[in-house]
Amino acid sequence: MGKNKIFGTDGVRGLANKNPMDSEMALKLGRASALVLRNGAHRHRIVIGKDTRLSGYMLETALASGIVSAGSDVFLAGPLPTPGVAFIAKSMRCDAGVVISGSHNDYRDNGIKFFDKDGFKLSDTTEAKIEETMFGSAMDSGRATPENLGKAFRIDDADGRYTQFLKNCFPRDLNLEGLKIVVDCSNGAGYVVAPNVLGELGAHVYPIAHHPDGTNINRNCGSLHTEELCRHVKEINAECGIALDGDADRVIMCDEKGQIVDGDVILALCAHYWKQKGTLKKDTVVATVMSNLALDHFMEKNQIKLVKTQVGDRYVVEAMRKQGYNMGGEQSGHLLFLDYNTTGDGILGALMVLQIMLEQQKPLSELRRILTPYPQVLINVNVKEKKDFKEVPPVWHVIQEVEKRLGKSGRILVRYSGTENIARIMVEGEEAHKIRSLAGMVEEVIHQNLGR
Repeated sequence: MGKNKIFGTDGVRGLANKNPMDSEMALKLGRASALVLRNGAHRHRIVIGKDTRLSGYMLETALASGIVSAGSDVFLAGPLPTPGVAFIAKSMRCDAGVVISGSHNDYRDNGIKFFDKDGFKLSDTTEAKIEETMFGSAMDSGRATPENLGKAFRIDDADGRYTQFLKNCFPRDLNLEGLKIVVDCSNGAGYVVAPNVLGELGAHVYPIAHHPDGTNINRNCGSLHTEELCRHVKEINAECGIALDGDADRVIMCDEKGQIVDGDVILALCAHYWKQKGTLKKDTVVATVMSNLALDHFMEKNQIKLVKTQVGDRYVVEAMRKQGYNMGGEQSGHLLFLDYNTTGDGILGALMVLQIMLEQQKPLSELRRILTPYPQVLINVNVKEKKDFKEVPPVWHVIQEVEKRLGKSGRILVRYSGTENIARIMVEGEEAHKIRSLAGMVEEVIHQNLGR
């Protein structure tokens, strides 16, 4: 990590109003990105969307100022899901899209991530070039002359454009009439689009966590806190529940009985369905090392190749594009259907499941039985620094010991968060009590040797 390194695994992240997530850095980031992402001699345009965090106003203004100072125009889309910004950037033939969002994190955090003109997240190489530009002489030499400054425009119908796109992804011979659906909008970027899409397709929509106030995004709601969603589904006898995260690029569902359906189950369900229809390219799905071991066994049994990448939907997309695959995803609910959109899309993922429910005339409680995940324990440990585990003998020894005890009946994965000083411990296996005990061992040793 060099002193000028600000991009992490998914854009720039940090505490709002503190470097690097402050106005000064956002302005520099806006100007540098406008300079780097120029493509030809035409009038350049960059669209900016955001979630509902209070700090979004500050960062949006600073980013826009930086972009227009480099002579590019800005389209302000306002609150819009991350995949909606990717769609707008591509459909309106912009040179780039920018999303201001801290995703599933607390409102005090925020982030800035970029999409290229085709709606895909920037490569590591391009991000490095933006960083180099931010801290180099080009920041001054790249200033536009007074007559060549950019302009800023507000796109008043961005949510409507994205809503129409999502509706067009749903088969025209199907509708959601008669279905009761609870949708948890996480008080985030999907609070307008998600209920509108489902309602316009005919569903009786019961939205919850859909009154954002700038500080309640992800607070006891959304894809990480599904208790209220499950309760509402059972109370009103809904057919299913849909939980988005703060920027609506991931989805977790629950069936009519209030049982959770995570990203791995949705991926298995969609992969099996697409293979039967002959639309799963190369009979292959891309997932990450965090996917449940049961997914590996399911894919093998159904003669579907499973490719694994490191954690992060951008890496899933990279593998998909490189090899020509069209389906991928993460256990966390990032679901990628490249035949439709270029990035993880929570609402689109839910529509895919609803399509299968309608076509097969089966409740989600029955469909979800296609995959029974192995018991899995996930533990986060705050650490002082992200030191290589192999360089901390007690930590490395306990990881090896757990691997030995699990054998072929389970696995352990210990990694650092890409955006926070957190060690993530994942242990899974056939016996819940055993993996809880083993995960606790690892947690204690990491806390003793690296914790803060």
